[in-house]
Amino acid sequence: MTKVLNTLSTDGSRTQDVTGNILKIAIHAVGGQGGGVLANWISDLATLGGYAVQMTSVAGVAQRTGATIYYIEMAKHGDRKPVFALSPAPGDVDILIAAELMEAGRALTRGFVSPDRTTVIASTHRVLAVDEKVIPGDGRADSALVLDKVKAAAFENVCFDMEVIAGNAGSMISASLFGALAKSGSTPFATDLFEQVIRNSGRGVDASLAAFTGALEYTKAKPVINIKPVATEPSVNKESKPSPPTGPAGLLQQWDELNRKIDAMPQDVQAIAGIGLQHVVDYQDIEYGDEYLQYLGKFLSIDTPAQHYKLSQTAAKYIANAMCYDDIIRVADLKTRASRNHRVRQEQQTTENQMVQVTEYFHPRAQEICGTLPAWLGGWIENSSIAFSLLDKLVNKGRRVRTDKMTGFGTLWLVSAMKPGRRKLLRHHHEKNHLTQLTDTAFTAAQTDYQLAVEVLTCQRVIKGYSDTHARGQSKFGVLMESVPGILAGNQAVTHLVALRDIALKNESAEFLQQQAILIEAEH
Repeated sequence: MTKVLNTLSTDGSRTQDVTGNILKIAIHAVGGQGGGVLANWISDLATLGGYAVQMTSVAGVAQRTGATIYYIEMAKHGDRKPVFALSPAPGDVDILIAAELMEAGRALTRGFVSPDRTTVIASTHRVLAVDEKVIPGDGRADSALVLDKVKAAAFENVCFDMEVIAGNAGSMISASLFGALAKSGSTPFATDLFEQVIRNSGRGVDASLAAFTGALEYTKAKPVINIKPVATEPSVNKESKPSPPTGPAGLLQQWDELNRKIDAMPQDVQAIAGIGLQHVVDYQDIEYGDEYLQYLGKFLSIDTPAQHYKLSQTAAKYIANAMCYDDIIRVADLKTRASRNHRVRQEQQTTENQMVQVTEYFHPRAQEICGTLPAWLGGWIENSSIAFSLLDKLVNKGRRVRTDKMTGFGTLWLVSAMKPGRRKLLRHHHEKNHLTQLTDTAFTAAQTDYQLAVEVLTCQRVIKGYSDTHARGQSKFGVLMESVPGILAGNQAVTHLVALRDIALKNESAEFLQQQAILIEAEH
């Protein structure tokens, strides 16, 4: 076991004095955060400092379900060659570095944090886990609780938002984590040695040094401010207009006509309706945007300024959301856009002269294939158990498509080229029925209860994602809409619908939601 001496530094804080024994460092990093870069830097740091070092990694499916763990052991060169372990062991880690707060929490549950020896270096920002994303509502875990537990369990901790420091410097979080490691004083290496490692890397040196210094000099008395502009949902009271697109004169003229319709709307509705229009037109075309305004106009016709047009604002948001559903065509369109290639290169810090390999993962089911077929053909297959079963056996498997190659990119581009014919496909037929149910139910409710109509439109929130997640949302949405007539008969219609919707957003079971709807209706 490593011998760690807890001492007092000149400023009175506790430090770890690692002298001549094995120093053990575990790094938990989510995919795309540069965990491998950080591990290499620490290994280079040990080598420059005259230490023998070994680095291993336990590969995980980081972007989807967890973190990749990098493990480093180092010791001063001596008469005998040290024998290093290949992976961290509970109760035997000196420094735990987590590139995201929940990874620090997971390390804690696995026993990698010991109160008598482990220094925890963790960024307090969040990268949502799959379990948090699949919940239709707000599935985020309690970050404050995790942070308190980590601080209580560690011997020392260096925890603050290192992602924003890296972002402000135009670098990856690996650089600010490296700076936090230097700040912690938990290694026997001087700060200038850390900086030398970054300079020797020869890649993004200036940005990395800026992020390193930002973390090294961080203090609670001088909090970090995100100096980069952050896209936020604009207030509906702001007189803001989305930037008009560029294109053929005829289409721009039609676009201007649609925007003039926006200008004729009440001021409270203009901003959010303008954003919804831009989203819908980008999703499909100008004609689809005109259809969006027709749906919205139905609610504007019965809305009043006394309610600050809350019904129309809600309709503008959720009708656009329903019209821009996720399908294979949309996914292919987004993955073949030039802007996406630019974003990937920016995130990976590569130049146009460097080769980048991009592998996309797809797992289509028979439902998705039927959705891309003409409505009559896709419907026939869905209604034929034999045909549907055969199709599912043929297509229901994972596929990896290399979009940096002509064959992979060309395949997705051909799928995205189906966009003009989307209205004739089975999936659009289903989604139009869904939108009709949403708007008709809300419009009917508005005749007797204004706020209930607002809450009916808000039920679109339960529709989320694609594949199985989307199917679960649709089943719960159906239960909510079917319950509205019974709810209308009571004197607490809004309260009951909101309660049912909250259940739908927290619980994945449509059966449980159905039981609750029956109980509420029985109370009447």
